[in-house]
This record gives sequence, C-alpha cells and structure tokens, in this order.
Amino acid sequence: MKRRSFLAAGCLAATTTIVRRIDAAPQPEQKQYLELRHYELASLEKRNVFNTFMSKGMIPALNSLHIAPVGVFRLADNKNFSLRVLLPHNSMESVTTANTKLLLDPNYLRLREELLGDSKNDPAYLRMHSSLLLAFDLFPSVEIPSQKDTRVFQLRIYESYNPPMAKRKIEMFNKGIIHLFRRTGVKPVFMGECLIDQNMPRLSYMVGFDNTEVQKKAWDVFRQHPEWKTMQADPYYSDTVSKITNIELRPTSASQI
Repeated sequence: MKRRSFLAAGCLAATTTIVRRIDAAPQPEQKQYLELRHYELASLEKRNVFNTFMSKGMIPALNSLHIAPVGVFRLADNKNFSLRVLLPHNSMESVTTANTKLLLDPNYLRLREELLGDSKNDPAYLRMHSSLLLAFDLFPSVEIPSQKDTRVFQLRIYESYNPPMAKRKIEMFNKGIIHLFRRTGVKPVFMGECLIDQNMPRLSYMVGFDNTEVQKKAWDVFRQHPEWKTMQADPYYSDTVSKITNIELRPTSASQI
C-alpha cells in the first residue's frame, strides 16, 4: 500500500508539473476568422440607404459583439452597386452566433426597420454571398493601413489547381512576401486561406494605400525588388497559382478601415 501510495503521489506530482509547464508555455497569437461578404444591391439609392444602415445600425451592433474593425467597400469603377464587407471574428463561436445575436438586439432591429423597410417586394439587397477565411500565421489579425480620405484598396484572390499548391503559396507569403510587402509600402489589411466558398482552393488578401499614386509606386518597388525576383524564380513556388482576380475598391463612408 505504501509503495502504491508513493507511485500515485509521484504520478500526480509529475502530472501537475506537466500541467504547470503547459500553462506556463507562451501561447501563439490567435488567428482571426475573416468573413468576407458580397452584397448585391439593385440601385445606387439602395446602396446609399444600406450604407447608412451599416453606419448607424449594423456596425455599432457588430462592434458590441467585438467584431471590429468592419470594412465596407464599393467597386472603384462603380460598374455595379455591390458592397464588400469585411467582418473580423476572434473565434469560431463569433462566426456561428453573430447573426443570431444581431436579431436579438432591439436597437439593431429598430434601425433596420426605420432605415431599410426591407419587405418581400422591396428587399434591402438582392442577395448576400459570404466566404470564410482563416488568417495567415504571419498576419493573424486585420490591420488598418491608412486613414486618409483618398485611400484605396485592392482585394486579390489567388486560386490554385490543388490543395498542396494552395498551401505552398500560403507558405510563400508567410516566409517572404508579407515581410517584403511591409518594406516596400504594400500595406496589408488581411490575408486569409479560404475555408468555405466556391472556386476552391484559394487564398484572398487585401492591401491598402494612401492614394493611387502611392499604390502604383509601392507595387513598382515590390515588383523590382531582388528578393521578389528570387522568390518568383524559385521552382518550388512555380505553378502554385492558376488564376488571379484583382478587384479595385474604395471605402464607403461607413467603413472603419
């Protein structure tokens, strides 16, 4: 009995030591889940009304749920009346419960009714499409690159022909591109691996600049940089992208980014 007690005590002590070591170990910085919404609106008037609702009703309610900063963007060429909305979530629980919590917020519901009307015959928006991304290791959370009224943004989407190549492209960002972006003036807003959406596998990222002149200059510096040329020529990273989509955006008055 004494020997058994001794062994049990020793195991307990060892377990306690392990738990303490785990507790004491530094935890990695949490990576955000990034929800990117695409709202289709029927007219410029509808877009303006929805933007007002975002500013006065939806964004304050989202901020109260610790979803911030919220980005709201329109197409730079104004060819249609769509809006892109970026929602940074700090947990998967936030992703799965945010919409339900909004519908329990009386102020949100009141402003929705007052500002949107939103009926079957006159909906606030035609459709909303949503994709879910997980932030990159070396870029775990959303950043605000500029607060100037002239600021401009690009949403870039890289599709790959299979998952291993998509992962390799993400590795390329984590091991070199992110650092080089920062040094050459290409300022990231977010970078994420797409978890749920169509046209997968793919990654998406957004970059921002003070104005279009700064944007052009920064990309010229990046493209001519020797480190980029070395990465670009590395056969390990060849054929990691099968299609690139570039969307030029401008922030609306509601945007916190």
